[in-house]
Amino acid sequence: MHEALLYDKIGDGRVRCNLCAHRCVLAPGKRGLCNVRVNRDGVLYTAVYGCVVSRSVDPIEKKPLFHFLPGTRAYSIATVGCNFTCAFCQNYSISQYPREQDGRILGEDVSPEEIVAAARESGCETIAYTYTEPTIFFEYALDTARLAHEEGLRNVFVSNGYMTPEAADMIIPYLDGINIDLKGISNDFYRDVVGGDLRPVLKSIERFSRAGVWTEVTTLLIPGLNDSPDELRWTAEAIYGISPLIPWHISRFFPAYCMSDVAPTTLEKLSEAERIGREVGLRYVYVGNVLGLGEDTRCPECGKVLIRRRGYFVRENLVYEGCCPECGAKIDGVWIDAED
Repeated sequence: MHEALLYDKIGDGRVRCNLCAHRCVLAPGKRGLCNVRVNRDGVLYTAVYGCVVSRSVDPIEKKPLFHFLPGTRAYSIATVGCNFTCAFCQNYSISQYPREQDGRILGEDVSPEEIVAAARESGCETIAYTYTEPTIFFEYALDTARLAHEEGLRNVFVSNGYMTPEAADMIIPYLDGINIDLKGISNDFYRDVVGGDLRPVLKSIERFSRAGVWTEVTTLLIPGLNDSPDELRWTAEAIYGISPLIPWHISRFFPAYCMSDVAPTTLEKLSEAERIGREVGLRYVYVGNVLGLGEDTRCPECGKVLIRRRGYFVRENLVYEGCCPECGAKIDGVWIDAED
């Protein structure tokens, strides 16, 4: 157990957790909705500090981050637990593990120093806090991210965006990129299917983008739940209203977890969503989970293909000093320096 950050003692041994937008109030002995933060005698603890359930070397494109050091590798880590209960979660075996196993925690003990050393030894440019929601292992992520910056490594979150402003402001100085899931544009969908609220997610996208953290957004299209033409347009407009420079990843749904009986997203629906995103004015729109469809980066001015991808792998990258070599237009993102 490691004492948590961001909580208040509110009397009678109770505490209020200020890490995510649920802001759980916990009596002694109780856990938060994430099932990994526990009140012990009036002190809030995180049960997953340094307890790594998954770690591997991934292409940065797998996050997905297409405008953040494309073609490089990220040392990816996660603990068990999540502050959402998405019925379609593809990583439910670890994200929902504490909830389904009566608070049990699974993983190996790995210090922040060991994570940073392993990232350097494996030739990664970045540490990615991913697979489950990094907010719920915030203290561990923060300590690791600080060390990573000291060692010249960058940090990215793959997040549901359901953190408080206090948590966001604490991690922003050490965070270089983030992909936030905008799971839908309906608060009913968030309440009934995800287990949360839409508004804090939109505020997080805006907060990170405004703070200069490179931000990309992913929406998983689930047939019949969040993929109507109006919802697609409203989702694209919400992103555009924050910044038209934010890349939007439209991801194909496959049956998973409690939605094993729902059909995969059709290619026609994915193409429709991509078209709507471009009509709204987003400069960079991608289709995910479909090999060979909507993976390439094109210049938004002249249309030239600048980055060719196949799955998670970059086949060609023509972006030079952040610009299109054909017309000179600026291509927004975080790019490898020319001398590298």
